[in-house]
Amino acid sequence: MSKTTNNFADTTDNDQVSGILDNALRSLSISGNILLREPYALPWSIGIPDTEQLTELLDVSPRVRVVAFHLVEFGHCELKTVDGKGVLLKAGEMVICFGGQAHELMQGDRPQLQSIETLLSGGQNVQHPDVVSQTASASLLCGVFLLHHTAFNPLFSALPPFIHVNLSRPGEMHNLSGVARLMAEEIDRKSLGRGYIIERLLEVLYAEAVRAHIEAIPTHDQSWVRAIKDPIIGRAIAAIHSNPGEPWSVQRLARDVAMSPSRFAARFAETLGDSPMAYVSKWRMNVACRQLSTTQQRVDKIAIDVGYESPAAFSRVFKKRMGVSPAAWRMRERV
Repeated sequence: MSKTTNNFADTTDNDQVSGILDNALRSLSISGNILLREPYALPWSIGIPDTEQLTELLDVSPRVRVVAFHLVEFGHCELKTVDGKGVLLKAGEMVICFGGQAHELMQGDRPQLQSIETLLSGGQNVQHPDVVSQTASASLLCGVFLLHHTAFNPLFSALPPFIHVNLSRPGEMHNLSGVARLMAEEIDRKSLGRGYIIERLLEVLYAEAVRAHIEAIPTHDQSWVRAIKDPIIGRAIAAIHSNPGEPWSVQRLARDVAMSPSRFAARFAETLGDSPMAYVSKWRMNVACRQLSTTQQRVDKIAIDVGYESPAAFSRVFKKRMGVSPAAWRMRERV
């Protein structure tokens, strides 16, 4: 039977999208930490610094992306950024701050601002119900996700400054509430191995929140999410992710999805906002960076693995993208 694009439409659905998303999530090597879990009495406010300050505060490598998140366990609050934008959070809702802006969590009129630095260093929560002899108006669970290898990761690049999700939303994707409940129970138990279990649950919480966001994105938006959902472009992206070392070309990718090169290139660019070969180059750099930082493989072997005919060609492209040679980048990562 001859190949047509119709042959691929039925097979490039949830399984293919899931495979691409799995690949992009794994490449981030996600971990995390719980920072605060406390009740607050009106009026209250907590200041969260930007990503750079938060990275320094938590003594995390500057090459790891620190992403703050906040979950309202009961009550409600408002998240306000330094530029005046706000997000209202109700009980059972969570926000993940991918943009890295400094922000404030607050409830009530003219509250005294407490810095998270003070609270993490053991300072007293002056707005705790026991301190002010009032009833708690809200309780928050605040933490951070630690994302590795974000450079050239298409999933991370596609995420907005804030993701706002409802843990108890109806529909097929409903694991968020279960993960949050298990995490809260594990924090309360104070049992052996608690830290390891919480880290794994944070990884799942991150993946579930991102999955919920992706499910809600309109398919007409020009984005990576739209691209992986496209029955033709998604198939090409899956092939690139599975075999970055293949000698990819527009002609080769077009042939694999049974389209003419010109039509394929136009559809790819219109769907993703990037050319096929630009995407190939970025994904190869993502794979190369991960191999350089996590393996002992020689640079010339990595060059071949990610599709370059010679170490010299690989080094030229790598230095143009990353600013330093592969060997220098590896050394910096390990330090």
